[in-house]
Amino acid sequence: MGIRRYTLAAALLFAVIGVGLYSQEKKEEKPAGAMSAAGVTTYKIDPVHSSVLFRVKHMNLAYFYGRFTAIDGMILWDDKNPANSSITAQIATDSIDTHFEKRNQDLKGPDFFNVLEFPSIQFKSRKIEKAGDAKYKVDGDLTLHGVSRPLTIELEKTGEGPGPGGGYRVGGQTVFAIKRSDFGMTYLLNGVSDEVVLTISVEAVRQ
Repeated sequence: MGIRRYTLAAALLFAVIGVGLYSQEKKEEKPAGAMSAAGVTTYKIDPVHSSVLFRVKHMNLAYFYGRFTAIDGMILWDDKNPANSSITAQIATDSIDTHFEKRNQDLKGPDFFNVLEFPSIQFKSRKIEKAGDAKYKVDGDLTLHGVSRPLTIELEKTGEGPGPGGGYRVGGQTVFAIKRSDFGMTYLLNGVSDEVVLTISVEAVRQ
């Protein structure tokens, strides 16, 4: 009787060990692409050291420059496999600055950005691929004034390294043009150019 109990207990013990080993093997199996995903590093955009500039032409006479002072977002980056990377960014429309307060208020109003209804400009990448030395082609969607449209930009990686206060940082810049009429901003097209050129330079901190 004692031997039978011992044999039964041993069998149960081996069964439990076997199931445990099998479960551990199943957990350790990595899905396709897991190795590449492990190379993704998360960065948070630093608004203090990032810039968003825009350029329009006034009365077909001279180029005028302004800026947005508030940008944030996240960058998930894989140097070895850019296809695993992604970028999301938001710009607060209420942060527009043209160094003239009356004009700022006009641009924040319903004729232009309508900041109460549309408080942010958003970009979300869909695909990132290498396009040269430190350059990348980024396909994504730009949402402005409540309208989303596809946008392709060229992103240049401008540098990386330790920051002054500690932490590791990466920098990048893109310059691209859009038509504001594509986003429903059609007011005063005969006075302010339809084409808007944006220069966005970001510095992001590794998380």
